[in-house]
Amino acid sequence: MGLPGMTSGGAAGAMASTPAMAVWSKTCLVLKRELGDATFGSWLGQAALRESGDEVCVVAATGVARDWIRHNAWRRIGELWAQNDPMGRRLDLKSRMEVEAASMGARAPIAANAPVAPTPMAGASSGAATAAARVPQVFEVEADVAPVAARQGRLQGLQERYSFDTFVSGPANEFAFAVARRVASWADGHFNPVVFHGPYGFGKTHLLNALAWEALRTGGGKRVVYLSAERFTSTFVKALQDKQTAAFKDELRNADLLLIDDVHFVAGKTQTQEELFHTLIALVEDGRRVVLTADRSPNELSEMEPRLRSHLQAGLVCGIEPADRTLRLGILERKLHTLAQQGGFHPAARGEVLQFLADRFTDSVRELEGALNTLVARVGGDIARLTLDEAQAILRPHLSVNERKVTVDMIQKTVAEHYALKQADLISERRARAVARPRQVAMWLAKQITTRSLPDIGRRFGGRDHTTVLHAVRRIESLKAEDPVIARDVDVLLRKLRG
Repeated sequence: MGLPGMTSGGAAGAMASTPAMAVWSKTCLVLKRELGDATFGSWLGQAALRESGDEVCVVAATGVARDWIRHNAWRRIGELWAQNDPMGRRLDLKSRMEVEAASMGARAPIAANAPVAPTPMAGASSGAATAAARVPQVFEVEADVAPVAARQGRLQGLQERYSFDTFVSGPANEFAFAVARRVASWADGHFNPVVFHGPYGFGKTHLLNALAWEALRTGGGKRVVYLSAERFTSTFVKALQDKQTAAFKDELRNADLLLIDDVHFVAGKTQTQEELFHTLIALVEDGRRVVLTADRSPNELSEMEPRLRSHLQAGLVCGIEPADRTLRLGILERKLHTLAQQGGFHPAARGEVLQFLADRFTDSVRELEGALNTLVARVGGDIARLTLDEAQAILRPHLSVNERKVTVDMIQKTVAEHYALKQADLISERRARAVARPRQVAMWLAKQITTRSLPDIGRRFGGRDHTTVLHAVRRIESLKAEDPVIARDVDVLLRKLRG
């Protein structure tokens, strides 16, 4: 989630409204030229400048990005800042989490550079990279929502841990996040209905809960009704049996905001779909708001009655994409801080451990957070000292199912297809870059998602030595941080291989 006052980076120079921001724009132009577009974008693309009185601070997007900047670019940033700042002010460096924790809502304007997804430090030493130290703004329902509304939310099954302040946004979900916040503020000019869609574990339920809590807080007594599609169905069926359908309809159609989670559940249920259709029509025609979630876009819900499907498509259909690597790292940092608050330990973890989790658990935010939960449950406050090998050993039972499915042969075929090569090319002695780089990617994947040893992987790539495989693994780790194309290729290939 961004801090107030952030401006677009491409226009950093044009939008520099203070002397400090002008100095920062000049500094960024030099750094971009010296570091190259890819490296600058990965680490400094989302960094921002924050002014508070005489204090000036560079705010990195994540804790891992902050650590990379400190180890690789901070001295040069200091030189450039000293050359251009006529006031000679001291420049500080913090992560966005640290700034938000200190600000507590009273935030100063920030000038930002072009938003490019930062990635963690490649090849970080065992203790070098740590999780960022931002304290998430924990959503206290009793403090932020009137007691009556809070009780109403709990009775409807809203989960207090799902709030806007605990939702980590990024390119994959930022549009959905912005739409949800606008609906929750009861702003005019909304689309109706709004449908958020995406596969299981992408944050739809979190977003809908957050929207409900915020709408309760800001609604001034307006009726907010939240329920799952399964509960909608079961309650409707019971109302039919008890001849109480009129009461059921009144309960929903008097809502100022109706939120239904997993609406795809009603597909194929004729009477339930009929009732949902008429409820939707009644609310929309009366100017009341409806927000729903589904696991697919409405036009893909082939088992749903065409009239209902058509009305779901009539408002705003908003997809939530898979979390990219940067977003997954941000989610891990936020989750680690929450666990640290609950457990009373320092929220730090080795960069290589967080990177492993972000690369390994790509299909579901729930699985990603679950893996971190498992590590913290096993080692508690010692999470900061946990090595990559130890983390992999703890999580091996959770990985074994997928590991058995993916073989080196499958990896080679998938990588060859992705790069328009033949599988034989990856095993051959050819050293042309067009072959060598995909071969290194395939070796990295084999190390990540199979149980094969380095010597065994080397043998399956034309009898290569284990040191060649180790070099390939380290090279791809480095390139993922520097080259957005490699990072995207690796992410796509991981998803393909894991089905």
